Amino acid sequence: MTGLLRDNADALVERWVATVASTVRGRATGAELERDFREFLAVLLPVADADGRDVTSARFAELRSVLEEMSRSRARAGYTPAETASSVFALKRVVFELAGNDDDPELFKQLLAFSELLDAFGLITFETYARAREEIIKEQSEQLLELTTPVVKLWEGVLAVPLVGTLDSARTQVVMEKLLETLVETGSEQAIIDITGVLAVDTQVAQHLLKTVVAARLMGAECTISGIRPQIAQTIVELGIEFGDITTKASLADALRHALRKEGADIVRVNR
Repeated sequence: MTGLLRDNADALVERWVATVASTVRGRATGAELERDFREFLAVLLPVADADGRDVTSARFAELRSVLEEMSRSRARAGYTPAETASSVFALKRVVFELAGNDDDPELFKQLLAFSELLDAFGLITFETYARAREEIIKEQSEQLLELTTPVVKLWEGVLAVPLVGTLDSARTQVVMEKLLETLVETGSEQAIIDITGVLAVDTQVAQHLLKTVVAARLMGAECTISGIRPQIAQTIVELGIEFGDITTKASLADALRHALRKEGADIVRVNR
């Protein structure tokens, strides 16, 4: 098998590229595919006569590394699982076509073993792709979490954290870290946590809010919770949730007026 692949390397790669190019729908050029496949073939040749029973052994380490890197790069480039795995499985078809109608029993046995080997590496390709996609989704979720929990400077010495959606442990940690970092950077002593966009407040959400307030207090800042709508106020009362000495306001405007007064600013209402 090794001899068959080595002696027909150029024709094999050419046919392999043509086969895969039709499945990736322009995601990669022929030159890029040829480069990847020649690298793959170079590390495949030393183990081409093996079967696929133990592809996790050290003997296949270099081949696994090449496949895993290819799978990760394609996952990040937006390939589908089928498009990614086709690079491996297409080689099987090309090799079988290359062998033609040779009735040599020994070659037939080698082709079967080679087929098992490629099946095993096709599965590794798919598993690596799946892990890479999970990593991408996790990274995107973290980035989205960062974007949906901004800390805004409303006034000199006054910060606001507008929350929208659901407040869970992971998001609370992000809110807390960003708020504390901004408190240090700006030297602010007033922070407003606005929950107007929070869908519901239960005991768990209240605990998350309290943790954030306590953390800000340890940094020398006073927190005000705003956006207490009538429905949320009723739920808080029914659940028996106590905010203690934390100031709460119905709207962000009320909270801002309160914070400005704490900062010593004069609030003048102008009637138009």
